[in-house]
Amino acid sequence: MFINSPVCEIVVQSLAFSEEYSAWHPLLSVGGRILKTPRQFTPAGGDHVAGPQLELVPEGFGENRVPPNDVAAEMSTLGGMMLSRDIVGEVSELVRGADFYLPKHESIYDAVIELFSKGQPTDAITVAEQLTKNGSLQKAGGADYLHTLTSYVPTAANATYYASIVADKAILRGLVSSGTRITQMGFAAQGEPVDLVNEAQAEIFSIGRFANSNDASSVADALSVAIDDMEKIAGRNGAHIEIPTGFRDLDELTNGLHPGQLVLIAARPALGKSTLALDIARSAAIRAKQPTVLFSLEMSRSEIAMRLLAAETSIFLNKMRNGTIDQQGWTKITKKQADLSESPLYIDDSPNLTLVEIRAKCRRMKQQHGLKLIVIDYLQLMSSGKRVESRQQEVSEFSRSLKLLAKELDVPVIALSQLNRGPEQRSDKKPQLSDLRESGSLEQDADIVILLHRDRHADGGDANNNAELIVAKHRNGATKTLTVLFEGAFSRFSDLANL
Repeated sequence: MFINSPVCEIVVQSLAFSEEYSAWHPLLSVGGRILKTPRQFTPAGGDHVAGPQLELVPEGFGENRVPPNDVAAEMSTLGGMMLSRDIVGEVSELVRGADFYLPKHESIYDAVIELFSKGQPTDAITVAEQLTKNGSLQKAGGADYLHTLTSYVPTAANATYYASIVADKAILRGLVSSGTRITQMGFAAQGEPVDLVNEAQAEIFSIGRFANSNDASSVADALSVAIDDMEKIAGRNGAHIEIPTGFRDLDELTNGLHPGQLVLIAARPALGKSTLALDIARSAAIRAKQPTVLFSLEMSRSEIAMRLLAAETSIFLNKMRNGTIDQQGWTKITKKQADLSESPLYIDDSPNLTLVEIRAKCRRMKQQHGLKLIVIDYLQLMSSGKRVESRQQEVSEFSRSLKLLAKELDVPVIALSQLNRGPEQRSDKKPQLSDLRESGSLEQDADIVILLHRDRHADGGDANNNAELIVAKHRNGATKTLTVLFEGAFSRFSDLANL
């Protein structure tokens, strides 16, 4: 009897009685090898067969297989690092101690890095002394083994090449480990399928050089990183912000958008949330050339592109919609189209996007395009793809998950959200943090909350062209109300300082 499987072909050799399960169960073979512990299964087209669960194992994959590794490359890498201190910095950018297959090589690597960070020599003698201080010299093979490593390679010139091999093997080992865990998750079937899929995606993304997870570090390391960041900022002299919003006063207040931040833009309907978000995306992708993705759950990509052209060309948006653009306007559009096509701005207007799908797409874009900014328009249109007790609980999950996504991918995430009717019940109509709709978690998780406000007449028209960006929460700085110009005809907000 044969069982068809996408993993391998399984042949039922015979039936044998199991005293443990007091039932008959099949003896199975994969590629001619009998499995030692057949498990309970239901043959294709057959009846249920008692016994333990069947574990599908790819042909040629046995429990005695050695994980991917290259000991020679590890020895050559370490030998090169001890031959030339100058190469240590470059190697450290390619591999970590945990990337080495042999534990003793990890200990040696860590000792070399410790010496290097202190500005000390990294030759075999000093490394042996450092290992002795750490109490791990014998674990690392002894002093003689260190000299063996230095004599293993004639020069340190190729150390970075050997290190890249070590890194690649570490990724392959991570893939094997992740595959095993994902398989176990699938068989265990504990939890909602969409949650398991997300966990599986996160598991794959965490492998090797794509990982953004750090072990606990000493305060000395944290201070060193902070000082490096401050020196970089000081070196810019205020002339460069990595992710600029495009609004001078807002950039001065926040120093632009920072990796790991969750930025919330909230307003009542039809006040310009999407327009403001597109303005920031334009600034990041077109001006600063930072890869940006805009997930639009409300507008089509054609409408977004039309608004983009109106904002960039100063051609009335309604002329684009009713087909009354003159020849001069078409010339401007054609020229601007060529310029905009070179910008790293990506638009996804897929309907009914779930949180799992957004995370998966962002992880892929991070790998493929070096993603620097994520914009989601808007939060209340997202779906979790599973049953939840309440909408408030679902929005809270979105909020927390987007904050975690920002930290995982090391990018700022801008999420748009609607406000409740609170502002309409106040005389000044100005929004407050308490007006955030459906969840207090939005205020808690966000690093920056910008409440958009425009004065409106009773008939819905604008009282003036000014708009207020109320920075109601700023985790790392002051809060402030900023005034900008709303140019609805061109579908954009403008910095008053530029007028």
